[in-house]
Order: sequence, then C-alpha cells, then structure tokens
Amino acid sequence: MKRTERQRLKQDELTLFTRHARETLEERRRELTWIVVAVVVIAAGALGYLGWRNHQQGRANMLLADALAVEQARVGPPADATGAPGLAFPTEHDRAQAAAQKFKAVADAFPSTDDGIFSRYQEASNLVAVGDLSGAARAYQQVIDRAGEGIYGQMARLGLAEVQARNGQYEQAITGLKALAQRKDGPLPIDGILMQLGLAYRDAGRTADAQQTFNRLIDEFPDSPFNGDAKRERDALNKA
Repeated sequence: MKRTERQRLKQDELTLFTRHARETLEERRRELTWIVVAVVVIAAGALGYLGWRNHQQGRANMLLADALAVEQARVGPPADATGAPGLAFPTEHDRAQAAAQKFKAVADAFPSTDDGIFSRYQEASNLVAVGDLSGAARAYQQVIDRAGEGIYGQMARLGLAEVQARNGQYEQAITGLKALAQRKDGPLPIDGILMQLGLAYRDAGRTADAQQTFNRLIDEFPDSPFNGDAKRERDALNKA
C-alpha cells in the first residue's frame, strides 16, 4: 500500500474517531442534562413536601394545644366575676363537651397523624364523660382502626370495653378485656384490666368468673392499687 493511501486511511480513521467521540459526548451531555433536571425536580418536590408537612404539623400542634387548653380549663365562674385568669366553664360537663368538639376537629383534620390519633382518643374519653356512649364507641373504634396494636390502639380497646359494659354489652366487653389481659408484654397494666374484667363478669351475672378474676388480681398483684377494691368485690360476691 502506498504511503499516501496509508496516510489517508489514518486521517479517515481519525475523522471517524473524532466524530464518534463528539457524538458520544453530545449524547452523554444530553443524558447528564436530563439527570440534572430530574435531580432538581425531585429535590424541589422533596423540599415542597417537607415545607407542606411542616406547615401541616404546625397547624396540627396549634389545634391540639387549643384543645388541651379547653380540656384543662378551670371549672367555675368566669374570670371577670372572680378575678381568676384563664378560660373557665360553668360545669365539668360543659368543659368535657367543649373539649370533645375541639379534639374532634383535630382528629378530623389530621386523622392518620400521631396528633390526630391522640385527639380521637381524647375525644372518645370526653364523650364518655358527657354520657355520649355511642359517640365514644365510634371514636374508640376509629382509634383502633388507625393505631392498630400501638399503645393508643390498646388503650382504645380498653375504653371501648368500658363503654360496651356500660351499654350492657357484657359479652363483647368481656371478650375484649380477656384478649387484653392475655398480653403479658403489653403496655397496659394487667391488674387494671383484670379489675375491669371482674366487674364486667359481675355485672353480667357470671359470679364464679368474677370471683376467679378478682382472686387472680389479688394473688398475682399483691401491691396493686386495685387490690383493696378486688378484695371488697370478691367478699361481696361471696356473701351474696
């Protein structure tokens, strides 16, 4: 092969290589541009979400603080009559009713958050205080549905059992309380659950089961604050 032809071939190869390199660089540059754009969009979205979440959390905290202020308000004459500062309600019933409405507002606005679940539980507790047992049962069930096996879920189960017993639904209450009493590693005090279970058995007319439950509380939890009440209930059943 002649020297001039070899030089031409080398030049052609160099030209092809240069063109290929340029095309590759342009392609990679476009890919890099799209990657940068995607990263910027994702980052902007994340920052926007964090800002929105912080805003929502701040609003939830404000509403919850307002509800707690109502729940802890003074019962008595208004401030201008006594000179005592702060919010006041004429009766405990009025205070509990107002608190239930405040907590309901928080729970309705933020149902899946910790503040919302806590507020729904507080709504239920205050509804029990005003005697709205059907409303309390619905609120407790909503907590159970949201909180699952968490502490508020178990506390709501205990509250629901109390409501069921008050409504005369003794077997439903007993079933729920027995399930809670079997959770040895649960966050709720077993002695308190046993006390409520014994009372539910008593009210359902199941005297033997009530006596057995009170005896278990007395034997297994000698230092329990419920021990004295359990002994009185057991002795009363023995005399009946």
